[in-house]
Amino acid sequence: MQIDAVDQRIIALLVADARASYADIGARVSLSAPAVKRRVDRLRATGVIRGFTAVVDPAAVGWTTEAFVELFCAGRTTPAQIGVAARRHPEVVGAYTVSGEADALVHLRAADIGHLEAALERLRAESFVTSTRSTIVLSRLVESPGVGPSAGTS
Repeated sequence: MQIDAVDQRIIALLVADARASYADIGARVSLSAPAVKRRVDRLRATGVIRGFTAVVDPAAVGWTTEAFVELFCAGRTTPAQIGVAARRHPEVVGAYTVSGEADALVHLRAADIGHLEAALERLRAESFVTSTRSTIVLSRLVESPGVGPSAGTS
């Protein structure tokens, strides 16, 4: 599917505010509301836009402690096995296969250090995990919900 510059701007605007009306988006990209709707429908139908979601401030719900955990796995552990295991833990907000020594990188959020420690212990108890290496986040410097360099720009 071809995505043109207007589609890219529509996507960036939706990433910045998924509740923006088609009329508001149309005014920003010089299209009518129905034209924007047709483009969004096409982007959804082709899987470019997979859905809309609420972005919750972790501090507002009390999950202010976070860490990145390198997983070291036994033998021929597959990415699918890691993904299934990661989804079992509510503290996991992201899991990725990576290059380097570790087999995967897991992003955890928790209410406090005790909660984080409990989550790490449960993650370490997965049958394929041989060891972990954790890094606790002290502060967030840059965070962008978008895709690509134009996300969130007008």
